[in-house]
Amino acid sequence: MLAEPEFWVAVAFVILMGVFAYFGIHRTVLRALDHRSERIKAELDDARQLKEDAAKLLAEYKSRRAAAEREAEEIVASARAEAERIAAEAKTRMEDYVARRTKTAENKIALAEAQALADVRSAAANAAAEAASVILSQTVKGQIAEDLLAKGIAEARQKLN
Repeated sequence: MLAEPEFWVAVAFVILMGVFAYFGIHRTVLRALDHRSERIKAELDDARQLKEDAAKLLAEYKSRRAAAEREAEEIVASARAEAERIAAEAKTRMEDYVARRTKTAENKIALAEAQALADVRSAAANAAAEAASVILSQTVKGQIAEDLLAKGIAEARQKLN
């Protein structure tokens, strides 16, 4: 048994443990493990706090995004309503403009018709007077003819114009 290496390894291990116990190395190792455990626990607590803060921040950003989306939708709806109002107003103005232009054109046409009618009447009166003058001058002779002719032409011009 004393010649086997396992026996001497076991004796050396027991002696080493005795030396460690004498110098209090086990307390130092336990303190180091306790400090490490506390540090890990603190890191876990910090990580948990950071996770909670991140969740709060995420919720805040989601609510801000939702509010911004609602505001954007309101702006778009407002712009659409404004565009529709402007289009309706433009349509009304255009209809008024077309109506005024149509009325002006109709007035010009009526004025041109009246002028043309007056011109035709005037030309007819002049032609009638000229024809009457020619006919009367050929049929009636003398001073009576000239007086009658002048009087008739004057009356015809007055009545036709």
